[in-house]
Amino acid sequence: MQAEPRKSLVGEEYEVEIGPVAHGGHCIARTSEGQVLFVRHALPGERVVAQVTEGEEGARFLRADAVRVLDASKDRIDAPCPFAGPGRCGGCDWQHAKPGAQRRMKGEVVAEQLQRLAGLTPEEAGWDGTVMPAEGDKVPAGQVPAWRTRVQYAVTADGRAGLRRHRSHEVEPIDHCMIAAEGVSELGIEKRDWTGMDSVEAIAATGSQDRQVVLTPKPGARLPLVELDRPVSVMRVDERSGQLHRVHGRPFVRERADGRTHRVAGGGFWQVHPKAADTLVTAVMQGLLPRKGEMALDLYCGVGLFAGALADRVGETGAVLGIESGKRAVEDARHNLADFPRVRIEQGKVDSVLPRTGITDVDLVVLDPPRAGAGRKTVEHLSSLGARRIAYVACDPAALARDLAYFRDGGYRVRTLRVFDLFPMTAHVECVAILEPAAKGL
Repeated sequence: MQAEPRKSLVGEEYEVEIGPVAHGGHCIARTSEGQVLFVRHALPGERVVAQVTEGEEGARFLRADAVRVLDASKDRIDAPCPFAGPGRCGGCDWQHAKPGAQRRMKGEVVAEQLQRLAGLTPEEAGWDGTVMPAEGDKVPAGQVPAWRTRVQYAVTADGRAGLRRHRSHEVEPIDHCMIAAEGVSELGIEKRDWTGMDSVEAIAATGSQDRQVVLTPKPGARLPLVELDRPVSVMRVDERSGQLHRVHGRPFVRERADGRTHRVAGGGFWQVHPKAADTLVTAVMQGLLPRKGEMALDLYCGVGLFAGALADRVGETGAVLGIESGKRAVEDARHNLADFPRVRIEQGKVDSVLPRTGITDVDLVVLDPPRAGAGRKTVEHLSSLGARRIAYVACDPAALARDLAYFRDGGYRVRTLRVFDLFPMTAHVECVAILEPAAKGL
């Protein structure tokens, strides 16, 4: 017999005590029956009325929003953004928390993931527990740093630009995004009619005046005439192939970091915070301390940010191999690093290209994998190459912790860990872990 469908609990309300912060921008609570709630818009120690947004009877956990705060935390503030709150824009997680409290909670999440998935205390990871704000981001409570240089707006049926609600395809129309960088806000995306578009991505380069919009039309729709408040180049996403096509202006923007200019083709990956690229390069190079003549790997190398920094420091007698799966990013990396004959960029997935290179030993490794992490197979291979130091750049603390456990199995230990708040108002952090052979730590 077919099992009876379980009753949806969406809309049910529970008065609960809020427990610790959890990975993902929410806190943990329990109903009086013991069912776990992942509650957004709450803070640890509060008492709130939580309304279920996802889940059913007997589910392992429910998702909920704090719709009424009965006993507020001293870290709570009124959200500066008028579009934040239960059922509203999903772009930010912590608008209702003081900036210092946001960084403290992010640190608690990183510590919990390290302990649970890698069995590491902060001390064992060489981390003092702090989450460092980027330069200029230490603002008073009630203020919001405008940091996001790339914003992907969704479009409503009547052509208004907005941002998606949390875990939803529904669009929250907005007239201004507070975390958008000035170069994005000055384009005036929110004031225009985007009828026929599925999304509009706005890009404001760091270190140049380049501005770009990437349009994704709905099937069969015609492109609008793009007239914004600042000069922009325009790209279009083909609805069938997903390929990008130039409509107007340059097909790339010029980003500046580590004293070099990097070409980044339309929609290509670059760190979103204007200080992020320099912050991360500095942390990686301080951790690796490259020497003249060394051989280095830059895995998931993107447009060549770390490869260029390594090449500059290992000198003419050194060598750098970068591996990147994206075809357009590889073209950009080869262009950006053309003045370094000691750099080679290979296209393909790291776990398939790296074994084919025939490399059996290296001095240094940088890896900056996607959110899912590098994985056991790649970590095992890297552990066999004997690098004196490895720099792991991670945007997800859970993936980092899992991979650090694999590195430990491969004979490496964490020398230092630094954590940066490069995504203010959101739950995201960026980590830089420096590893070395465990024998050195004995």
